[in-house]
Amino acid sequence: MKKIILCPNPYRDKGFRGAFAAEKQLKEMGIETRMCLPFSVDKNFELPRKAELYELADELPGSDLLICFGGDGTILHSSKQATYNNVPILGVNVGTMGFMAELENHETELLRKVVEGEYTIDERIMLDISVRRAGEVIATDLALNDAVITKGAVARIIQLSILCDGTEAMNFSGDGVILSTPTGSTAYSMSAGGAIVEPGASNIMVTPICAHTLYTKPLILSDQRQVSVRIGKLGRKSAYLSVDGGRAVKLNTGDLVIAKKSEYKTKLVRVKNISFYQLINMKFKNS
Repeated sequence: MKKIILCPNPYRDKGFRGAFAAEKQLKEMGIETRMCLPFSVDKNFELPRKAELYELADELPGSDLLICFGGDGTILHSSKQATYNNVPILGVNVGTMGFMAELENHETELLRKVVEGEYTIDERIMLDISVRRAGEVIATDLALNDAVITKGAVARIIQLSILCDGTEAMNFSGDGVILSTPTGSTAYSMSAGGAIVEPGASNIMVTPICAHTLYTKPLILSDQRQVSVRIGKLGRKSAYLSVDGGRAVKLNTGDLVIAKKSEYKTKLVRVKNISFYQLINMKFKNS
């Protein structure tokens, strides 16, 4: 490796302590580094003065690795740009759960293994998400975790129809629905009653949120399916789409949210010999 980007979450990696420690270690091994923020921060937030910051979009092309210091949200913020540039991601957990992160904050000495090529790449499927309104695409996005459709008002429910390859699979009223990848199965989908799916699997999960019916259950579909969600009558209610926890898109009655397997895959770097089930036990026992 020649060039590595360090991407600290300023709200998690306080004072960039983890990022600075990794920078020192990598430079001692002759690696060129660049420090970039995964997202814009509040104007009043004070960043470390000695941090020389670069634009992530400018530095990703030609880089060998992106190291994120934070939780899963930090990886999600960076995953699209990294994936578009075919740059693998190594997560260092400075958050609470950190399911996608490979290292804990005290394990940065293992970066030497990465530099020396002692690692594997874990490819994760992603979903292409689009919103159609009156036959026209009005929004597109790329999901590593999930696409979530939810109601706006607390005391109201929305009507949703779920279609698989154009055939209606279920129709229900409730708080919303989650369309997730296996990576996202341990996030919001699991909290809503969805199944835990191995991250290397090739599936799309459909998890209703508080469905107002006895018979509506989560679905685990082949990744060859195209899943569509048709928004039913809303009246004065509102519905919103959020992809990987990003900015919400307001939905109207009749809108169609479409999810299908993307040609893009996020590449996560693995350096530790730990199974998915060991990870589940470790993370949830400590949560």
